[in-house]
Amino acid sequence: MTAAGPGIRKAAAVVLTVGLSAALAACGSEDGGGGDGGDHAGHKGAPKLSVSGAYVSQPPMDDMAAGYLAVRNAGGGADELTSVTTPLASEVTLHTTKGNRMKQVSSLDVPADGRLELTSGGDHLMLTNLTHRPRVGERVSFTLHFATSDPIEIKVPVEPTTYRPKD
Repeated sequence: MTAAGPGIRKAAAVVLTVGLSAALAACGSEDGGGGDGGDHAGHKGAPKLSVSGAYVSQPPMDDMAAGYLAVRNAGGGADELTSVTTPLASEVTLHTTKGNRMKQVSSLDVPADGRLELTSGGDHLMLTNLTHRPRVGERVSFTLHFATSDPIEIKVPVEPTTYRPKD
């Protein structure tokens, strides 16, 4: 056992060093300064969010609908979509789709300098306990809530069930 002891200790030291380096790098990037000794007040790392392409598919049922949109983040800091509210539904839940499996989640990432895409067949919003069945052409108010950014209010058109946005 004494022959294996130094090898195991050396391997453990390497794993610990790599783990600590990764943890320090992650901590350095969270403050928005990128660990480069630059702006640590968060100005470079602030998310800058905008929403586009939002729509609700006209639901085939009276009690449930799906919502889709894109959140663009032109800022250097990431954010998370944590909830959505609307007068159309008493509950809006966030869902991810992997393969054929849909799973409710508590938030969806909005990457720095990136996009969160909510699409048919992918990540999406589920609106349940509808106040009424929305009709094509109707516009629905949504308020998007984020972990760090201010809420964003939008008007969302109701599109036909078969609607697919152009890329």
